[in-house]
Amino acid sequence: MTIKLKIIAILIGAFLFVYIIELVRRRKLREEYSWLWLITGSTIVILSLWYDLLVTISNFIGGILPSSVLFFFGMIFLLLILLHMSVKISSLTDQVKNLAQELSIFRSKKERGK
Repeated sequence: MTIKLKIIAILIGAFLFVYIIELVRRRKLREEYSWLWLITGSTIVILSLWYDLLVTISNFIGGILPSSVLFFFGMIFLLLILLHMSVKISSLTDQVKNLAQELSIFRSKKERGK
């Protein structure tokens, strides 16, 4: 990895780390989701500084190029996030349906009481 690429990767990781903390501070991102993104930013910085670790991981799992292994882990990361968000959306959809039904029952009881 060239020094220029290392610097860019470190800056991206550091920016991601600071940006996530700022989003949590402004309450635009909940703390329960922030840990995953903070770990991602930290991992980018660690792998940028310690490129041999990425090469070792690549050799361990049988990857030919460290960049392809990094891409593979990025795809797995995105799939896991998509799965988690799908579960959350399903849960929130059920909650909205239940709230709408309860509100409808409440309104019909209120109208009958008049």
